[in-house]
Formats: sequence, C-alpha cells, structure tokens
Amino acid sequence: MAYLFPSAEWVETFKEAINASEAYRKSAAKWEGDFYFIISPGGPIKEPFVMYLDLWHGECREASMVKDMSEKSPEFIIEGTLDVYKQIFDKKLDPIRALVSRKLKLKGNLGKIMRSVKATLDLVNAAATVPTTYPDEQ
Repeated sequence: MAYLFPSAEWVETFKEAINASEAYRKSAAKWEGDFYFIISPGGPIKEPFVMYLDLWHGECREASMVKDMSEKSPEFIIEGTLDVYKQIFDKKLDPIRALVSRKLKLKGNLGKIMRSVKATLDLVNAAATVPTTYPDEQ
C-alpha cells in the first residue's frame, strides 16, 4: 500500500520509519530539535500542509499533521513546494543543497542543521522507505 503525501497516514508511517532506522538512531544520537515541515500551496496542494516532527536523540517522539500552527513553537520551520519535497524523497535533490539554494525556506539555525548532515540524510532515507504516492499522480 502506498501512502498519499502529504497526509496524516503518511506522517504516521514516516514516524515509524524514522524509529525503525538504525542509521538515523546512530547519526542523530545527539540531535535535539523539533520541526514544522510545510508543503506550500501550488499545483494539487490548495492550502499549506503542516507536519510536526519532534526529533530527540535519534528518535521521533511525535509526528503529526498540524491544523493550527500556533499549537507548537518548533525550533525549525522548513517550507517548500510539493515538487521540491518529491525531488528530495526521490533522491534527485540533496536536502542540504535545497536549504542552501533556498528551494526550501528555513526559519531556524542553519548552522545546527549543517552540523548534523548525516542525520539529515538518514532522515531523508527514512522518508524514502515510505511507500508514497503524490496527488499529481492520482
């Protein structure tokens, strides 16, 4: 079964994939920080989709779809189009390059993320293990 990205089911499956990743557990052993990942409107995405991830010492403690962004105050907010996320998950675009080139917009400390490149790549690798379908493919 493939999960629609973005959707609450995809987010839950992504959390399971993160927590099943031994590589992520090791590379993010010292990471402490939470995120809003925002898929901005465009194409089949009519309104922003917001995903919250609480990542702590190699584990995803919480992952959810967020309706009201005032619910949390994450350390990082990363925003991009569906196409950019798709390229990252398909390993056609490096996530760090996407941040540096501003294909993904970041609110938060880029230096902290740059010090955790391996963990970032392992997080993307976990996302790539989720069987995914996109709204433009349906």
